[in-house]
Amino acid sequence: MPLSRRQFLLAASIAPFSAGLATSANATTTHEVSIEGFAFSPASLSIAAGDTVTFTNNDAAPHTATAQSAGLDTGTLNSGDSESLTFNTPGTFAYRCRFHPAMRGTVTVT
Repeated sequence: MPLSRRQFLLAASIAPFSAGLATSANATTTHEVSIEGFAFSPASLSIAAGDTVTFTNNDAAPHTATAQSAGLDTGTLNSGDSESLTFNTPGTFAYRCRFHPAMRGTVTVT
């Protein structure tokens, strides 16, 4: 179920305070990327291998987050839709919106 804008903003405001609460050495984290104003925010993200990135479209127009390599793709996200991708392999993954190629971002996995 997609998050409402209010739920997303609440989760984003709580995330920095809860990041240090993981107790397992193998704990994974979910990171949020908002699509708004025809841009990815944040446009650059550094994560650990095994972490998940949730892309949420807060624009009226449809968007995608499609990796230029590695075959990672959210598919079409209509307004309010979210899709999560898990990054298991270290590297830097450049992605863009298939509909709006000027929209670009990167995920760096360590």
